[in-house]
Formats: sequence, structure tokens, C-alpha cells
Amino acid sequence: MHLLVDISAHGLGHLAQTAPVLEALGELTGGLRLTVRSALPRQQLTRRISADFRHIPEARDFGFVMHNAVDIDLAASAQRYREFHAGWPQRIEAEADWLRQQRVDALLSNVAYLPLAAAAVAGIPAVGLCSLNWADLFWHYFGAEPWAAEIHAQMLAAYNAATGFLRVTPGLAMTGLSRRHDISPIAGIGRRDRARTARLLDLEESQRWVLLAMGGMEFRLPVQDWPQTPGLCWLVPDEWQVRRRDVRGIGAADMNFTDLLASVDAVVTKPGYGTFVEAASGGIPILYLERDDWPETPHFAAWLAVNARAAVLTREQLTAGDFIDVLRGLWQAPPTPVPSAGGAGEAARRLAQELGLT
Repeated sequence: MHLLVDISAHGLGHLAQTAPVLEALGELTGGLRLTVRSALPRQQLTRRISADFRHIPEARDFGFVMHNAVDIDLAASAQRYREFHAGWPQRIEAEADWLRQQRVDALLSNVAYLPLAAAAVAGIPAVGLCSLNWADLFWHYFGAEPWAAEIHAQMLAAYNAATGFLRVTPGLAMTGLSRRHDISPIAGIGRRDRARTARLLDLEESQRWVLLAMGGMEFRLPVQDWPQTPGLCWLVPDEWQVRRRDVRGIGAADMNFTDLLASVDAVVTKPGYGTFVEAASGGIPILYLERDDWPETPHFAAWLAVNARAAVLTREQLTAGDFIDVLRGLWQAPPTPVPSAGGAGEAARRLAQELGLT
């Protein structure tokens, strides 16, 4: 049985959702031949996906053209969508031919819609999986444009052509998806190991460690200009090239991101599924950048209010490093109950049924 898994490279949340499902699916079924199509580097994929797979370094979606991790280039995104949907029926047929040539037996997409439309044409069972879909996000930003209705209808038709769509909690409501099935949160649960992390990153275990994780896209914070706080150390991407005694680059740590996240005292991030749910599941306090224009944000905020110690920061606060008192407030707050994150198993069982993966 040849399963093609299409994983969006628009941030790392799509991989964070998909990898635990593949792990659960591997335990549930046997004899799967796995192909992963994603513009994410193979090294990034293998940090999350433990099973053997063939990698096709291509993308069938782009989401949005981004200035950085949080700012959308709306003009460029609009142009990309108009180009992508020009000759749409022919694009679907070409993709269906590609699926046939690859001898794909079943397809899982997070969250490109073209493969779902093409799979229906090729007679291949296909399921979507995500906390969002590009049709709803497209309509949020471009619904008032006179050219948008036709493209939006094609996007919805593609998603609805799938055998089903697994809507991951927390996420968009997705009322336009007729074959939607809600599942519980999905999280890769890391192993908290302060001693190993301290050794790998030359940290003091008695310090507070705060991870700055902006979701796999460029969004450099001016940490070098922030005031130093006694007893606190910032963990940042190596490429930021910050040279301070209270800053460590995380590339030196030979450990999975989930283990690193589970070992820190707090995470500072942008609104995004993977870091939110994994941090909450590990009881790690969360500070996140205000992003009122992103449609998922209200759903994330409502879920975090119940399931995590979390607070929102303005861009001005984040840029200035002016949030130490907010951090201390989270550390002093009583821990919330750890949320249930059984969505991977739920998704695997549903996929085995709907895709015939036995």
C-alpha cells in the first residue's frame, strides 16, 4: 500500500500535526510504503517522522507569500492565487496523471487542496488533515475582491472532493467542508531533561530558560538590545548570531524540538498550532505575539485560556523585550490541567478506515 503524504511548508505546524499521526498509523497498520511530498528540507522532516520514507521536495500549495513569520504580502499572494488557478481543470488533470504515474494508493494532505481534487479524478481515496484550510483563509483576506469568488469555489470543491477532512482542535470552524470530522488536539510530547539540555547548551540548571521560537519562518527579534535579567537565559536560533552571556544558540543541542520545548521554563512564539499545543501539553508557559488579523488566533486564544498559562504581547512589547513582568506572572500562576492530546490516535484510526490502510 503506497501512501502519499503531502505536507505544507508554510511554517512548521503542518509537520507538527502530521508526524504524530504517521507514528500512530504505523503502529496501527503494517506494510505501508510512505512517500512524503513537502518543500520542507528532508532533515527537518526526519526530526519529526521516524518511519522510512521517500522524499519528494516539491509543494502543491504555498498558503501565502510572507514578508516574515507574521506579515502577509497580500498583493503577491493575490497574484499567486490568480496564477495558480489559471487553467484550473487542466492543473487538476495533470496532478491526477502524476498520482497515477506514482502508483499512489491513498493520499493524506495537510493541507494542499489540489492533490485532493486530483485524487478524486484518479479514483484514489484521499483525506485532508489540519486545523485550517486555505479556502477559509483565502476568503478572509480576499473575499471582497471581484475575482475571488470563482477561485474560492474551486478551493472548496477540491476540499469537498476528498473522502473526508479531519479538523484538528483547536482550529477554524470550517463550516464549508461537508465531510469534516472533528478530532482532538495533536501534539508530539517531548521528554523534559534539564540536565542533558544544560550540558548540551552550557546552561545553568538553576536559571530560567526562555525559548524564542517563531515558527520556522524569518522573524528575528533584537535580543541583543534587550535588558539583561539576572537568572534568565534566552535560547534562540543560531542564525540570529547573538553574542551575549545570557543567550544561547539552540543549534548546538543534539535534541528534538519537542524535547527542547519540554525542558524550558517558557516559550515566546507567534500564533501557531504546533508550539501552542505542544507547550500546553507539557505545561510550559506561553507568551505569544498579538496577531489579530490571522483567523486562527481567536480559536487559539480561547483554547489557551482553558489549557495553558499564556499571555499575549504587542509587537512593541516583544521588540523591546518589555515583558519580564508578564513572564513572572505566568510563573507565579497555578498550573492548568494538562490538556488531552489524543488526536493522533483518533486520526490514525479514521485514516485506516477511510483510506483502506489495512
